[in-house]
Amino acid sequence: MAFMAVLESDLRALSAEARRRHPAVKDAAEHAILKLRTLSSPTEISHNEDIVRIFLMACEVKTVKLSVIGLSCLQKLISHDAVALPLLNEILPALKDHAEMPDETVQLKTLQTILIIFQSQLHPESEENMAQALGICLLLLENNRSSDSVRNTAAATFRQAVALVFDHVVNAESLPAEKFGSGSYISRTSSVTGDVSRSMNNSELEHKLAYGKPTLIRETKTSAGKIGLRLLEDLTALAAGGSACWLRVSSIQRTFALDILEFILSNYVAIFKILVSYEQVLQHQICSLLMTSLRTNYELEGEVGEPYFRRLVLRSVAHIIRLYSSSLITECEVFLSMLIKLTFLDLPLWHRILVLEILRGFCVEARTLRILFQNFDMHPKNTNVVEGMIKALARVVSSVQFLETSEESLAAVAGMFSSKAKGIEWSLDNDASNAAVLVASEAHAISLAIEGLLGVIFTVASLTDEAVDAGELESPRCDYVPSAKCTGKTAMLCISMVDSLWLTILDALSLILARSQGEAIVLEILKGYQAFTQACGVLHAVEPLNSFLASLCKFTINFPNEVERRSVIQSPGSKRSDLISDQRESIVLTPKNVQALRTLFNIAHRLHNVLGPSWVLVLETLSALDRAIHSPHATTQEVSTSVPRLTRESSGQYSDFHILSSLNSQLFESSALMHISAVKSLLSSLCQLSHQCMVETSSGFGPATSQKIGSISFSVERMISILVNNLHRVEPLWDQVIGHFLELADNSNQHLRNMALDALDQSICAVLGSEQFEGHAMPRSDDNSQDLVKKEKELSLLESAAISPLRVLYSSSQNIDVRAGSLKILLHVLERCGEKLRYSWPNILELLRSVADASEKDLVTLGFQSLRVIMNDGLSTIPPDCLNVCIDVTGAYGAQKTELNISLTAIGLLWTTTDFFVKGLLRGTAEEKEKGIVEVNSVSNKMDGQKREEQTEDKSNDMNSHSPSINIVDRDKLIISVFSLLQKLGADERPEVRNSAIRTLFQILGGHGQKLSKSMWEDCLWDFVFPTLNRASHMAATSSKDEWQGKELGIRGGKAVHMLIHHSRNTAQKQWDETLVLVLGGISRLLRSFFPFLRTLNNFWSGWESLLLCIKDSIFNGSKEVSLAAINCLQTTVLGHCSKGNLPMPYLISVLDVYEVVLQKSPNYSGSTANKVKQEVLHGLGELYVQAQRMFDDHMYTRLLAIIGLTIEQTMTTSDHSEAEFGHVPHVLRTVLEVLPMLCPAEHLTSMWLIFLRKLLQYLPGPDSPQQSEEEEAGQASTSDHIPDVHGTMKHETPNGTAPAAVQKAEVTSPTFSSAPAATVNIPSYLFAEKIIPVLVDVLLQAPAAEKYIIVPEVIRSLRRSMTSRRDNPDGSLWRVAVEGFNRILVEDFSKVAVDGGPDSKINKPARLRIWKEVADVCEIFLVGYCGRALPSNSLSVVTLKEDESLDMTMVNILSEEILKSPVDAPIEILRRLVYTLDRCASRTCSLPIETVELMPLHCSRFSLKCLQALFSLSSFNGEAGNWSLTRSEVSKIVIMVLMTRCECILNRFLVDEKSVGDRPLPTARLEEVIFVLQELADLVIHVDTASVLPLHPNLKTGLAEGNPSKRPHLLVLFSSFCELIVSREARVRELVQVLLKLIAKELTLGG
Repeated sequence: MAFMAVLESDLRALSAEARRRHPAVKDAAEHAILKLRTLSSPTEISHNEDIVRIFLMACEVKTVKLSVIGLSCLQKLISHDAVALPLLNEILPALKDHAEMPDETVQLKTLQTILIIFQSQLHPESEENMAQALGICLLLLENNRSSDSVRNTAAATFRQAVALVFDHVVNAESLPAEKFGSGSYISRTSSVTGDVSRSMNNSELEHKLAYGKPTLIRETKTSAGKIGLRLLEDLTALAAGGSACWLRVSSIQRTFALDILEFILSNYVAIFKILVSYEQVLQHQICSLLMTSLRTNYELEGEVGEPYFRRLVLRSVAHIIRLYSSSLITECEVFLSMLIKLTFLDLPLWHRILVLEILRGFCVEARTLRILFQNFDMHPKNTNVVEGMIKALARVVSSVQFLETSEESLAAVAGMFSSKAKGIEWSLDNDASNAAVLVASEAHAISLAIEGLLGVIFTVASLTDEAVDAGELESPRCDYVPSAKCTGKTAMLCISMVDSLWLTILDALSLILARSQGEAIVLEILKGYQAFTQACGVLHAVEPLNSFLASLCKFTINFPNEVERRSVIQSPGSKRSDLISDQRESIVLTPKNVQALRTLFNIAHRLHNVLGPSWVLVLETLSALDRAIHSPHATTQEVSTSVPRLTRESSGQYSDFHILSSLNSQLFESSALMHISAVKSLLSSLCQLSHQCMVETSSGFGPATSQKIGSISFSVERMISILVNNLHRVEPLWDQVIGHFLELADNSNQHLRNMALDALDQSICAVLGSEQFEGHAMPRSDDNSQDLVKKEKELSLLESAAISPLRVLYSSSQNIDVRAGSLKILLHVLERCGEKLRYSWPNILELLRSVADASEKDLVTLGFQSLRVIMNDGLSTIPPDCLNVCIDVTGAYGAQKTELNISLTAIGLLWTTTDFFVKGLLRGTAEEKEKGIVEVNSVSNKMDGQKREEQTEDKSNDMNSHSPSINIVDRDKLIISVFSLLQKLGADERPEVRNSAIRTLFQILGGHGQKLSKSMWEDCLWDFVFPTLNRASHMAATSSKDEWQGKELGIRGGKAVHMLIHHSRNTAQKQWDETLVLVLGGISRLLRSFFPFLRTLNNFWSGWESLLLCIKDSIFNGSKEVSLAAINCLQTTVLGHCSKGNLPMPYLISVLDVYEVVLQKSPNYSGSTANKVKQEVLHGLGELYVQAQRMFDDHMYTRLLAIIGLTIEQTMTTSDHSEAEFGHVPHVLRTVLEVLPMLCPAEHLTSMWLIFLRKLLQYLPGPDSPQQSEEEEAGQASTSDHIPDVHGTMKHETPNGTAPAAVQKAEVTSPTFSSAPAATVNIPSYLFAEKIIPVLVDVLLQAPAAEKYIIVPEVIRSLRRSMTSRRDNPDGSLWRVAVEGFNRILVEDFSKVAVDGGPDSKINKPARLRIWKEVADVCEIFLVGYCGRALPSNSLSVVTLKEDESLDMTMVNILSEEILKSPVDAPIEILRRLVYTLDRCASRTCSLPIETVELMPLHCSRFSLKCLQALFSLSSFNGEAGNWSLTRSEVSKIVIMVLMTRCECILNRFLVDEKSVGDRPLPTARLEEVIFVLQELADLVIHVDTASVLPLHPNLKTGLAEGNPSKRPHLLVLFSSFCELIVSREARVRELVQVLLKLIAKELTLGG
């Protein structure tokens, strides 16, 4: 093993070292090596002494090297238990001899060996060996020749040996082995609270041994115990300056001996507590030694040793007091008295500081202080040592105010606390002066005293907490029971300590707190304040509690008192501006104030259940804080007051304000955790504070009054906060809070009244909005248990109590502001909590009803706002028996005359109410539901004419889910009451009110009519609707027409100035006309929505007739607005139901009768109004026909056209033609033009097409003797077979089984065209004809084919007559419109027929022939006679002339491109006429002599060229065979012959003119014509069929037929003319002729 190898190595080293001088040692070492090799473990070595003896032999030589080797090996052998115990007797003498050797190394090795012996199994058991071993250490310690390292090692070895000895005693005597550190009372943490907490955490064994008597005290039984006792006695003797007999030491340093004693006393408490002999030594010898040392002023080696010795003495005394005071009561009392006395003596500062450190240690050790107080202060026969100790410390603290350097000392104290808080040691500079050292020493003493006092406080607090944990005291968080008494041992101890010490501690700490500014010391003292105050609160020590609170409050906020302010005010040298500035900036919060406030908050939070009357002190301070927080001039000490406010707001000081404000609020928010009695105490204190300030406020003014109001505001706000946070138990608090608010509301100060009203508002809303009312308004279950009944009763009482203050305020107060404030509160309550109310509705509605009769506008407005909230949002929560009251209250506000807008809004609320009632019809019992839904579905189905189920919206269901359970009968009564109220308001003298009421009445009926029963509808019609109509009509007819003057605004120039009123409303009659318009509009909407259902009501036809009479009367006698409204009433009804088939024939005929009468009979007014009425009627007729086409027969349709014709006749005969002079058609005729396209006959009225179109043709210019041609008669006869017979009889639906007289009259006397006056035919109005032609063309194109082709010739003839008006009136628009219409017919009808494959088979050829003949006539007459002519005109602009020319060109294009190129069914003669027409137009230029051509306008030549181009186009062929038809082939054959003739004529004419003019140039038109012809001939390609008709030689025709069909054979026809043109003077002509001749050559070459 490794040990054996090391040992062998040491033996070899020993052998080598002794080889020369000590052969015996060498031989022994070698022999030992051999012996060692036979051994295997340290145990075997211990049995063989030879190994050990060889090392002892080496030591006996006493040479340094051999001794060192020998001692080292002995140490290893002892450490490995390889030495037998008997050899100790040989080892110790050897060690003593080595101790006397002068070599330091040997001495150190010797000390190490001794220590190893004590730590091994060789630990001396006999007194002789122990004394010898310890003596060696003391010998080296006291030897003057020993070096410092040896002495220090000897001291440490002796100390360790002593510890090992006493450890051996503990083990041998079977004592508890725990040790306790000796320095625990000296070392300090960063705070006093930390020291106290650490002392409280000592082990349970220490507590048992130090403060409890052991169960068994015995004598020493073991030798180890006796050795320890002998050692203790010798150490005591050495410490006293004597000699140690057992250790055989004459003397050692007393300091060292005392230090060893202090170590033994602090670490081996069990020895002195259990072993009697030890206790006696402690009591008689050690205590005597310490007492003597405390009294005697020893001189130990000068001043250097003196403080250390005193410190050791004091520490030893402290250990005895701390650990052995229970058994050494008398000695400890003497020690404590001596320590206290030392604080009074004039000792050096360092000595006083040592004493104060000991006293501080006692104070911060909770268990020490406790046992001392129990053994001495609470024992009647003993001295009050703790009280004396605290007074001594307080005296040290108080001495600071008598020092010359008090300020410097306080600053040093603050610095010491600051350093301690940071965890660093406070120290002076090295070069500090004596004065600075003195100040620091004084500060150190004061700091120790302060810490001692704080330690007492924290000890009391810790013991109080311990009592609470043990159940001896109630926690401050628990409910406070004032009658509870403290009976526990710890609790009684705490109470005694508080009663004995509080005043002394308070005086000292308040002094330091007042004069110190350091953050750390202030914070530490405030912690003490908090801890002690909390302990007093838990212990119910009222006087100390209030005293500490009062002292703490003094350090919170520094408000200047009245004396200071008055002194400033009375100062003659002070200016007012400076005074105001000083007062504004007087609120300064220092860090001390902030910390004090935080401490106060902590105390209040901790003791809220036990403060009781002490709350007043806290609240006064918090009120001042609240004023400071809300003061714009408050600041903290860190920021200069000269800094602007905005800068200060962004600085760190406001974080303090925010934190304090939050703490202030949280304190009252935590009232929810308080016991109810504590909350009442807090409220009582707030009321007390408020009452005090109210009394002072009523008798003063100025800043003080403002502060008092601020305190009242604080009290009120905090009362609200408490109330809000205690809503779960608000009942016992409500009367107290509200009573104070009502008292405030009755105060004469306006500010206080407003404050009270705001507080009432917040309080009532908070209570009613609390959780206990959450399920209050929901449907209740069937549970009728007593708990539910009790809860309902409680909620009822609470709700009534919450609302009752509002009634009290409104009824009892004479102040308008207060009454208005109560109504505002009610409004807020309804807005926020209205859905939760249940029991207080009668009181609320009664209050609002009384407000409606008030004369003050503001009160009425506020009351109505509350009513609006109820009617809009609260109907679903109101009990059923209160709904009728709601309607009455709403009616009262609608009828009041104070404010018009309120009346109007109240009417709107009635609509909301009815909406709620009607939607509520879907709820109720099952039987009521079934009955109601059947009636509703019946109304809905009859309204729409369809079988469908009623659908209800989700929104309605959601609303109804919370509606009160009202049966249908009750709801019908409620709705009837609303209608009755609206009818009453509909007769109000104020137009706005009655109009709003009428509008609302009809909106309700229109919006919810489908949900009303049949009986309800009958009641509504006969009791409300028709009476309202009659009353409005009567008042409109009989009201005054005198103009009103508006409201007088003032006086200017001695005359009254009135508000302007619009002319449409400045008389009573005009106002009633407006009302009548609303009534008619409402009836119109009802008929539109419910007409099918209303027809089923009894006597509805009589109501309809009365309505028609009223409408006719309104049209003839009413204003324009009334007339239009009456017409709209009829029109809306008819249009809404004709298309659905819901309008019976009698109703339709009755409407036509009214329209006919209106158009035939002129109303009692004229001008634009009459025209507007006629226009509306005409529009109505058109829309009526569109919607009711299926109901019209030939007779009714003819009657409709007659009515329209009569209107046109009256308009044209009665018009003053003023509009016609400016080119405008009268408005009525414009309306006719708009209506006419709507009157096209329906499918079953095809026979009416000819009548309708001929009616339109009557308004176009006709011949002088209008006679129908024979062809027309034949055409009519030939197509009569295609006209269906539609003259069937129609069965009219008649109500109640009888046909009305109007229907019978219509069947007999209905006007027709045959009875129309002859004056309506051929009315000479070109202006109206211009407007009607587009209508005619549109209608014609819509007509059926059979009827259309009968009438087309007549239309074309009429258009021709209009087109020919161009010559007589070229500036007019009639001919242009006619040309456009004719072009449309050609394009959209004839060309379409050609594209679709030919005309309809039903149309015979004669009819088509007549049509084509008319077309050919029009084209021939108009194109030849009116187009391309120089017609006289003086007013046409250039633009118009271009448009006219373009119109001519368009007609040519249509003729050539759309007609002649299409496969039309026109006869060949017609086609030839059309081609000849184009040729005639094209020959216009060449047929004129050269002199005339020069004078011809350009547009004439352009038109001629256009026609010539059309001929070229018709004869050309582009190679697409698909576009080549038979008709096109025939047309091209006709055109090619005409074209060749025309070209030859043009070319010959050119040659003749060129020769005749000589050297003069030819006219441009002539030259352009020739060039155009030559170019077109060169480009022209003709079809083979077309070429077949050319007059060519037979051989050429044969060659062409066999050649390429794309040749140009037409050029061969003009070959001779081309040859003559070769000699022309015009170069361009020659070039074109050359091209043509080349083409001919090419053509001939191809043919050959």
